[in-house]
Amino acid sequence: MIKLRETLYQVLFRRKNENDILIDQPNKKKLARVLNLMDLTFLGVGSTLGVGIYVLAGNVARIEAGPAVVLSFVLAALASAFAGLCYAEFAARVPRAGSAYVYSYVGVGEFVAFVIGWNLILEYVIGTASVAKAFSNYIDALLDYPVKTTMTYLFPINVSFLADYPDVLSFSLVILLSIILSWGVRESTMINNIFTFVNLLTVVTVIITGLFRVNLHNWSIPKQDIPKSAKGGEGGFMPFGWAGVTAGAAKCFYGFIGFDSVATTGEEAKKPKRDIPLAIILSLTIITFAYCCISSVLTLMWPYYDQDIDAPFPYVYDHLGWTTLKMIVSSGAIFAMFASLLASMFSMPRILMTMAEDGLMFSMFSIIHPKFKTPLLATLLSGLFAGIVTALLNLDQLMNMMSIGTLLAYTIVCICVLMLRYKNDSDVDEPMLKQSNGESETKGLVKVVDKYFNLSNVSNANKDSQCVSTKIIILFICTSALFSFITVQQECVTTVHQWCDENNINGTTFQPGCVKNTSNDKTFEPKCVKNSIAMYASAILAIGLLLLLLLLTRQPQSNKKLSFKVPLVPLIPCISILMNIYLMMKLDVITWIRFSIWLLFGLCIYTLYGMNNSVEGLRRRAESKKSQSNSEETKHQISSINL
Repeated sequence: MIKLRETLYQVLFRRKNENDILIDQPNKKKLARVLNLMDLTFLGVGSTLGVGIYVLAGNVARIEAGPAVVLSFVLAALASAFAGLCYAEFAARVPRAGSAYVYSYVGVGEFVAFVIGWNLILEYVIGTASVAKAFSNYIDALLDYPVKTTMTYLFPINVSFLADYPDVLSFSLVILLSIILSWGVRESTMINNIFTFVNLLTVVTVIITGLFRVNLHNWSIPKQDIPKSAKGGEGGFMPFGWAGVTAGAAKCFYGFIGFDSVATTGEEAKKPKRDIPLAIILSLTIITFAYCCISSVLTLMWPYYDQDIDAPFPYVYDHLGWTTLKMIVSSGAIFAMFASLLASMFSMPRILMTMAEDGLMFSMFSIIHPKFKTPLLATLLSGLFAGIVTALLNLDQLMNMMSIGTLLAYTIVCICVLMLRYKNDSDVDEPMLKQSNGESETKGLVKVVDKYFNLSNVSNANKDSQCVSTKIIILFICTSALFSFITVQQECVTTVHQWCDENNINGTTFQPGCVKNTSNDKTFEPKCVKNSIAMYASAILAIGLLLLLLLLTRQPQSNKKLSFKVPLVPLIPCISILMNIYLMMKLDVITWIRFSIWLLFGLCIYTLYGMNNSVEGLRRRAESKKSQSNSEETKHQISSINL
């Protein structure tokens, strides 16, 4: 039983050596290395600066944060930047296609890598489907809905969890882009660059023209000036308080999803170790600046409580009489959605290809076309799957699944950065161990304190420090999950009870759950019921997180030189882990159930196919057999000598 458990552990957590990944394989067909820094930056901007910039600002301003939507974007950008820095360090370590999948394979193990790769497939499929659906709806609306009218009449679908009609236009768009991506990475990237450039020009146009109609009064509207029919909160710059700003940040965070597509180009970038980290940082900077400027201009041009949640800019331009500018922005939105769709579809086949090369997915996905130098079959089949999802599914209930997959990927990447930063330096391990063993004679509790607080001031990572750091990281993750769960649960439990009936003086009628009106208020105002036990538990866990962070700070780090390193380790990765887990806990139970079903399907593939066909597993089994045969041969030689 112990042997079986040890074998299963070795299978699930076998890791790739990052040095083995960097060795070129002469017989392997390679992707074309044609992407420069500008191509990578435009890929990151194009994949992120799509539908969100034309919809998200008005939506969050009206419902969640008011004019403070600017602060919501800043907070969301901060959370994304922490994860982006961790992606950048891993891109400097492992310049290979596969993004978070490859990073977790190196940092944690094969099982976690498969889970992340499977989640990334989900993220890109739903991301492609949502953008394609929005794209087709936008074009259909401009043409007065000919596709919707015709298809609803000819092929209505009366199933609750499916679309009202098969969306032929969105399906055709996805298939067309799959063919373009199969044609060649240089050609598809050139198209993406053009469309992203037009998108950025549109954003600049919106910002400059909006400056002519700026009204600072819209950032300080008093409560009495807000119409009673509008949901305006308390007025001012933060009408819904900091709670509204943070709720808006949770929503705005998903507007930054997509920059990680840059990390999938490790085998197509000309200088991956330099350009990918730079492209991630540059794209995030451009995206953050664009979001903040757009949200500022929008809320300064028009009152936040009167924004349109679906199409804020055309709505504002209609009221201002700017018909020409409305058409320009609508055209720019089409270019933006096309670039976003192209970037989402660009990443999906490369994840499949990398997993297939490692033996965790079916080998047909790893075939690279000799002429086009692209993963042809993976591109076409993934495009077909995304097209079917786009045409048949109602995506309103599936959008949160993209968020949970992305947040989990971000969390794992940050964990991997921590694991590798505190990894044992093999070349300096032995001297340090000898020195520490010679000097330290303490036992028991003192020895444990010495280890965890590094009182000996060991400067280089060794086996002992790596073991201690791993335990601290695992404890930090578990404590973060518990802290986030308790904090989310006790944030605000709103009472839904009504006033007790005052005519029932003698209490003859039983009134369960009513609230006695002691202040003679005419209307019932919902109140937040705070759980004191949960508050104390959150405070204790917060202190525990700070203590674990202090312990991790004391541990020695690896001295391996990289072209880019995350600053302020372990602070930045730990904050990113905590923020990502918190946002995951904010998602509803139905999302977790759907995510579990998708994950279960993936685990079946890993158990039945990937576990037995893993290239890393086959290599280790071959090495084990070779070592066994060598040992048997040695024993045979010794026995023959004795005879």
